[in-house]
Amino acid sequence: MLEKTTRMNYLYDFYHSLLTPKQQSYMSLYYLDDYSLGEIAEEYDVSRQAVYDNIKRTETMLEEYEEKLLLFQKFQERSKLLRNVKEMLNEDHPSKQAMLEAVAELENLD
Repeated sequence: MLEKTTRMNYLYDFYHSLLTPKQQSYMSLYYLDDYSLGEIAEEYDVSRQAVYDNIKRTETMLEEYEEKLLLFQKFQERSKLLRNVKEMLNEDHPSKQAMLEAVAELENLD
């Protein structure tokens, strides 16, 4: 569950501007502020089921955006490559070839 929450938080960060204000609000309250479905329903004067349905539809939309745009995947790859470069720089004798390959991979992500 924590892994899903973390993923949804990242996807929300990348794609929230593509959501409606209501979708943004529900997702923010549910995932970022840790509100329950009941608390969100009470705040918006709707049923718990309506909140649940909206959140599930929005999660699906976020996954579809990621499938097409790959912003989160590229972020993860970029982060991994940068960690590798930092590790190489901390070595006594970093390989110039390995550094150039890592830089080339970073350039290819964009």
